[in-house]
Amino acid sequence: MSIDRETVEHVARLARLALSEDEREHLREQLSAILEHINVISEADTSQVAASANILPMTNVMAVDTSRPSCAPDTLLANAPAREDGYFRVRAVMDEE
Repeated sequence: MSIDRETVEHVARLARLALSEDEREHLREQLSAILEHINVISEADTSQVAASANILPMTNVMAVDTSRPSCAPDTLLANAPAREDGYFRVRAVMDEE
């Protein structure tokens, strides 16, 4: 399967990429090659392979939920660009009416 120029331009526009003509052509070739590899893989007979979400057994994937002391406020505020009375100072995002 081959990717056409319009598809590359559409994807570049969605990704907000400004591509030169050479970059568009190079990307078109790369995407076409990727799709060709996918087509080869999709032709493999997987009828005897059981469906699975993971190939390795998953056990204890969740971390133990334990409480621990938080950082000191002065440590947290040490790199703050602006602070006031022990809080981060930020620009107002809503106007008061």
